[in-house]
Amino acid sequence: MALAFLLNLGVFFTPVYSRAIEDPQLWIGYGLATALTLSGLISLVSIFLYGNRKRQISVVKIGALFQVIGFGFCTGVIFSLGGIGTYLFDEALGTGLVVLVLILQILAMRSISKDEKLVRSMDRIR
Repeated sequence: MALAFLLNLGVFFTPVYSRAIEDPQLWIGYGLATALTLSGLISLVSIFLYGNRKRQISVVKIGALFQVIGFGFCTGVIFSLGGIGTYLFDEALGTGLVVLVLILQILAMRSISKDEKLVRSMDRIR
């Protein structure tokens, strides 16, 4: 989750973010910034919810939802620039970071649920 937070922070320094902010329709840039900020902060907060795994899973799911929204904004920015081509490789890398964060959040949800199942099985043994 810490890596997901850092990668979300890294998206703000990629060309896809600067292109979104430069867009004449300001809601695209603000929407991207808001979605990525909320997803990053939720990822950071979920690290400290290790005592309550069910709540931690639900918080990570909310963060993944905001990440999907951010991916939608990134995809919209790329297609408004003319689609993926050789000259938009940097913007595609920024969008790839957003996808990588989403994959990390999904892996975190799976790992947390495995931990929860392990704890429940140990409680049954006792």
